[in-house]
Amino acid sequence: MTPPTSDTDVRAAIARELPGVRADLERLIRIPGIAFPGFDHNELDRSAEATAALLRGCGLAVEIVRAGGQPAVIGRRPGPPGAPTVLLYAHHDVQPTGDTALWDSDPFTPTERNGRLYARGAADDKAGIMVHVAALRALGPDLPVGVVVFVEGEEEYGSESLEPLLAAHRETLAADVIVIADSGNWDIGVPALTTSLRGIVNCFVEVRVLESAVHSGMFGGPIPDALTVLSRLIASLHDEAGDVAVEGLTATAAAPLDLPGERLRREAGVVGGLEFIGTGRLVDRLWTKPSVAVLGIDAPSTEGAPNALVPAARAKINLRLAPGQDPKAAYAALCAHLERHAPWGVRPTVTLEQDGAPCVIDARGPVYDAVRAAFRSAWDGVDPVDIGVGGSIPFIATFQEMFPDAAILVTGVEDPQSAAHGPNESLHLAEFHRACLAEALLLHALRPAAAAAPQPASSATPGT
Repeated sequence: MTPPTSDTDVRAAIARELPGVRADLERLIRIPGIAFPGFDHNELDRSAEATAALLRGCGLAVEIVRAGGQPAVIGRRPGPPGAPTVLLYAHHDVQPTGDTALWDSDPFTPTERNGRLYARGAADDKAGIMVHVAALRALGPDLPVGVVVFVEGEEEYGSESLEPLLAAHRETLAADVIVIADSGNWDIGVPALTTSLRGIVNCFVEVRVLESAVHSGMFGGPIPDALTVLSRLIASLHDEAGDVAVEGLTATAAAPLDLPGERLRREAGVVGGLEFIGTGRLVDRLWTKPSVAVLGIDAPSTEGAPNALVPAARAKINLRLAPGQDPKAAYAALCAHLERHAPWGVRPTVTLEQDGAPCVIDARGPVYDAVRAAFRSAWDGVDPVDIGVGGSIPFIATFQEMFPDAAILVTGVEDPQSAAHGPNESLHLAEFHRACLAEALLLHALRPAAAAAPQPASSATPGT
């Protein structure tokens, strides 16, 4: 197979490889690798082995590694002299499906409808793995750069073993450029580079008012029930406008993009006449201002609830942090707020579940110029935009700390209709094609300057 020598060649190579890439993506999707407790973790071994086989087929030396958690896959192939090394990241684990009755087809049977492939992991992040595989297959045995592929096995469950893995394999993973294929694009037909993500603090807050439940008629009146106390405490987390009311949290300004309210309503599935909360531009509220959500409450079910004062109640609080906010300081501020605003002398107990740092990427320089040019070419002349993401990928900050000189590119295959983590997750197949092409074009563009320069015509004289 002749190696691609031009962007036109790269396009043709991606088109040639795409049917096989699609078939392998579907095979990978069928493996239900979920790192959460209560699921069969043997499936994660299967998905790691399947990923390893895909990388070996691309000519990489591959090993499956662990650091106390689920299996990760590392593949490596050195480049020619003078070539940069590019680390390609994705993850092979997926979110639980939730209630399968909410899915229109089996979550682990990839099903195409109207140009989209529906299945758990189709977008997040089995397609991320296959974008890397597509680029490697297209560029073939004469890959112009060194490549390290790192595919994690527990990203959806918090990446607890990621930092030990990075530390244990730091030399192997060291790279000049890091491509993290776990984000998305601004819209169908509009590519994006993610340059900021919010951080996260998850904690539990518990209130107790009684040693045990007591008769609501005999004792109700002077003694509040725990659910009423917890409700008032939760309500204190927002002001009247709906902005987060916790002192000590920071906010910044997002990229100069306009997100129409109707688009947000449609993408989120907002029902009825619900009004948005908070102030400022929608992109600021989504990407660069803190947000608070209540993820769950432990309390008696309404079905069969007795006429008794509830003695204790607990809520799980999710706090998203603006880029630049220290998660430890944010947790301390949240604890102080909950203690200060607990009503009627109640002393809440707050327990941290997890935290993760936000990140900001300074996306300037020749590598970022190259990826934007690759996006522009793959999307047929559409200029890419820089976006923020309201969600959190805390390990990006870990990559920044461990590899401070590397250019970090956060890319992805998701679009506003992908429904990652929800029922009917899907991948837009035409956008997947463009993402594969863009990564191949990027790797081709990063080849050493000598290899990129046109070769002079031969000066040999015939017949001498």
